[in-house]
Amino acid sequence: MIQKYEMVVGLEVHVELNTKSKIFCSCSTKFGASPNTNVCPVCMGLPGTLPVLNKRAVEYAIKAGLATGCSIAEDTRLDRKNYFYPDLPKAYQISQYDTPLCYGGKINITTSSGQKDVRINRIHIEEDAGKLIHDTEHGTMIDYNRCGVPLIEIVSEPDICGAEEAKAYLTALRAIILYTGISDCRMNEGSFRCDVNLSVRKKGYTALGVRTEMKNINSFAFVAKAIEYEFQRQVSVIESGERVVPETRRFDSGTGKTYAMRSKESAADYRFFPEPDILPFKVDGETVKRLKKEIPMLPHERKIIYVEKYKLTSSDADVIVSDPHLARYFENAAKLTDFPKLAANILLSELLALSSQEDFDCPISFAALSEIADLSGEQTINSVTVKKLIKMLLLSEYSSHSVRDIVKEKDLSQINDRELLKDILNSVITNNPKLISDYKNGKTAARKAIMGKVMSQTEGKANPVILNTLFDEITL
Repeated sequence: MIQKYEMVVGLEVHVELNTKSKIFCSCSTKFGASPNTNVCPVCMGLPGTLPVLNKRAVEYAIKAGLATGCSIAEDTRLDRKNYFYPDLPKAYQISQYDTPLCYGGKINITTSSGQKDVRINRIHIEEDAGKLIHDTEHGTMIDYNRCGVPLIEIVSEPDICGAEEAKAYLTALRAIILYTGISDCRMNEGSFRCDVNLSVRKKGYTALGVRTEMKNINSFAFVAKAIEYEFQRQVSVIESGERVVPETRRFDSGTGKTYAMRSKESAADYRFFPEPDILPFKVDGETVKRLKKEIPMLPHERKIIYVEKYKLTSSDADVIVSDPHLARYFENAAKLTDFPKLAANILLSELLALSSQEDFDCPISFAALSEIADLSGEQTINSVTVKKLIKMLLLSEYSSHSVRDIVKEKDLSQINDRELLKDILNSVITNNPKLISDYKNGKTAARKAIMGKVMSQTEGKANPVILNTLFDEITL
């Protein structure tokens, strides 16, 4: 049944900008303050107050547009989006309707099916709403600290065809935003959130089906799960002879299902009209040129260098460029080593897991990584010793030591002496006839066991390449 249908997905990503003050007042945007302390009459919407547009927020939004290939509107304005809900005390949100600041961009993504462009319809600025906290004991409480924090909303075209593409798009978009420096994109703090618009249609059809919207999903994994569940739900509705209802739904991460919240609003429901308290404004060409110069090398540009100059695989390069902190760490190490590809392998296989932060923060210096890569590339140490060195560098007594000094002091150099390794291997073979018998009977695990015993006797320092060659040369 599922095979007859395809999904059509468009994403609306809300990104909180990391300005020091809110978009229309001077209140702090700092996350984690006590509830309802970063508020004032303006962001609380009290009568007689007037908003003043934060210039830095506009510039950050333009940077997002430039980094995603958008055109920048020369003339634009803000609009009032009217709705009655407790997360906005003034009962309207200052946003943009028909004159978005940025429009017509695209992001290239890579999936198992290859590469494709996902078009960006628009990027507009608006103010964030407050946060509702639902508590079984106290009911629903509201924290207005977030109210008025500057946002950009990045709206894609319905070009996404599945959960894998959605995740690839969000990963690429988050990386781009991080490189521009306009947001920390911390999903656990709500500064990078996603609304998913999804409809289904029979394969071969071009008309869009009735869409539903899933609000405020703050995890890539949850976005994928929500998409998969909603696709199957809509197909089941259609196949049962019923009609999909246009509605706003929420995704429950505990059940992996989506649930109806309310009927879907249309633009007419919001009664948009130009914001009367803020004049329309122009964006001059010189400002755009200045902001464009401030944008650093972006992920896709770095990936080209990693693949062509450092000979990384496309998938490894994708992982490293996804986080500017990770990319900066790798690039610093790559400058100091003759073996940048080895440095990347060690970084991804051993060091990446050491960072518990959403942004990469390694307790081992990039200089130490470059030394480990050099020693490994020179065949002074093997992969077992690499792991051992990393564990040692995490200890305070070795944290300031040179890696080469540690290897010398602790006698960790790899054993490359063929005759010595041959003697040890022959001894292991002589003392383990059962393993030799198993190996001759086709049990490949026996070979690994023999190698393991040799490595154990050499304290992990045997050169595994030489050891495997010697084993192949021996007549059993």
